[in-house]
Amino acid sequence: MKQLLEQLIALGFEKTDVLRFTEGPKPLLGSLESDSASSSAFWAAGLTLLERLPPKSQRTAPERDIVQGILDASRAHREAYLHLHAQTLYLRLTANLSRFLRLDALVDQAQLMVPGLTPSQSTLDAERELKQSEKEGHEIDQGIFLSHVLAHPLSGLHLCQACLLAHPSTAAYKEEFLRNGVLNLAGVSVQRRKNATHLYFQNGQYLHAEDDNTLSNTEVAADLAILDPLTSIAVMRGDVISQGKYKGLRTFSSGINLTRLYNGKIPYLWFIERDMGIVNKMYRGLATAAHSANELLGQTQEKLWIAVVDHFAIGGGCQYLLVTDINIAADNAYLTLPARKEGIIPGVANMRLPRFVGDRMARQAIMMEKRIDCASPMGRMICDEVVPSDQLDATLAHTIDTITSSGVVSAAGNRKAFRVAQEPLDSFRQYMSVYCKEQAWCHFSPALIGNLEKNWDAHNRKLKEKAAKVEGTAS
Repeated sequence: MKQLLEQLIALGFEKTDVLRFTEGPKPLLGSLESDSASSSAFWAAGLTLLERLPPKSQRTAPERDIVQGILDASRAHREAYLHLHAQTLYLRLTANLSRFLRLDALVDQAQLMVPGLTPSQSTLDAERELKQSEKEGHEIDQGIFLSHVLAHPLSGLHLCQACLLAHPSTAAYKEEFLRNGVLNLAGVSVQRRKNATHLYFQNGQYLHAEDDNTLSNTEVAADLAILDPLTSIAVMRGDVISQGKYKGLRTFSSGINLTRLYNGKIPYLWFIERDMGIVNKMYRGLATAAHSANELLGQTQEKLWIAVVDHFAIGGGCQYLLVTDINIAADNAYLTLPARKEGIIPGVANMRLPRFVGDRMARQAIMMEKRIDCASPMGRMICDEVVPSDQLDATLAHTIDTITSSGVVSAAGNRKAFRVAQEPLDSFRQYMSVYCKEQAWCHFSPALIGNLEKNWDAHNRKLKEKAAKVEGTAS
């Protein structure tokens, strides 16, 4: 801290203001109340210094070092504080586990109870206006907090259950869907067709990529598919594309929307909400406040899921195929997990993909960008039926008819039996504890920014979009 003190004073900061932070936090005594008060004062002093420094894009090298020093010291203390108090704090926030908080509400309530532990709403709002490369990365503190909560079985399993409850918006659409058998939301639709409920990706402008505008609606659609009492099977597929190279054709999903990511519109929590929400619901079913998804004593409402892959399943699209029960793919379709190129961790694929293709092939797919053709031996380890594209509809219909004609009474039981042996909820909790922190660092890493600039070519795309708008206006 001595070097940091000297650097700040050299920049003209008042010594008394600097000392509030550089003298360091008071020792943690083990009392939630006293430790929270002293820690909040320390974090507030650091944030005050940060706010007086120039924006990230305008800093000198010494100023960048100072910011990093403040952030490092603040986070080191945050880790120490949470090591002592994460579970106790979670019990307070949830009224001794009597109420469930979704992730966004949990991190918000945490910062209200212990200011500075996670970023305030005003800090998040300011960051959201910046491109990803210009953000300070305050959301990393959310990842640190969630990692510690999930590290404890009691609080971690309770949080997993909270994320497996029906989305808060599901109830508002349930009656309409049950009455009409169809519901269209931004980016997704859900339709009842004979013996199955179909979820269709409908973000065709971005080849059905997922982003902050689609995630909540897709989770609601998945909830409704699971809850539909008139079907026993759910189907996930991409809708027909209305423009561009794939006009008139279907595609599955092209993963995360890199345009939104580059422009800073996809928050860190998006990754955690997706994997603890819709993806985990497809795998484990919907929990209730009275029943968790724990395989030993819990109970969920679940359905058998079928995925139909037209052309490709990239990134997050491929991740869905690791939790569905039956995958039908076109013989010209392929799968990729371009996590290295994107600079992120591909959700829970690191735990699930090795079960399908083995550890070495999984590492090649995730860390070396190995393309998996669905018709290849490796692809057939993930895809159950690989057929010519013009036979996809018939194969899907035949698969549904075959399953429903003999009944699916044992589907939930068999799914649970697989899970308890392969990936029980507690194993998922442990994985997510690591993932929450590591993905937070990845989301704000220089590598992610560099990869976006190098592999996505955002600047050129923006110029092309602008030119297209000008041309359209002129015509």
